[in-house]
Amino acid sequence: MEMSEVPGILEALLFVAGEPVPIPDLCEALLLTRIEVEAAIDALSDQLLLDKRGLRVKRHGDSVQLSTKPEYAPYIEKLLQPVKRQSLSQAVMETLSIVAYRQPVTRGEIEAVRGVKCDYSIQMLLNRGLIREAGQRETVGRPTLFVTTDAFLQHFDLESLADLPPEKQEPAEEQEI
Repeated sequence: MEMSEVPGILEALLFVAGEPVPIPDLCEALLLTRIEVEAAIDALSDQLLLDKRGLRVKRHGDSVQLSTKPEYAPYIEKLLQPVKRQSLSQAVMETLSIVAYRQPVTRGEIEAVRGVKCDYSIQMLLNRGLIREAGQRETVGRPTLFVTTDAFLQHFDLESLADLPPEKQEPAEEQEI
């Protein structure tokens, strides 16, 4: 394959996948090095921008995906007439904020910050794939550690945790999911 073909092949792979694809998986599928795949991702992103296309390349941690440009959302919503998504409650958002800013964090540490039990909130976030278990702390009782996922980054349109607003900001009252 010619290197000039790689951005087009990459576009086809990301289109068919429909969800974020880990860069190592793209390297394996294309039989290319990470540097070559990263260059193709940048080239595809530039092509989509220069051609004023309706798609863009989004990074979510170590994964990439094709997504529509945000400014076209009203047209897409009008066409698809989506079902109203359930929003996250204030308690769930507070729990998610604690995990995002203090990860890896245990249930006990979350409850110490919030001052209340958080079993329901943690279960809700696990079920929605916004957090995951990431091992156990090496202390008495070996409590489970929780961290955010790439789905969290994707949901909040973040490339990495470094894109989070400063911790001193108050969390939003409700966030759609």
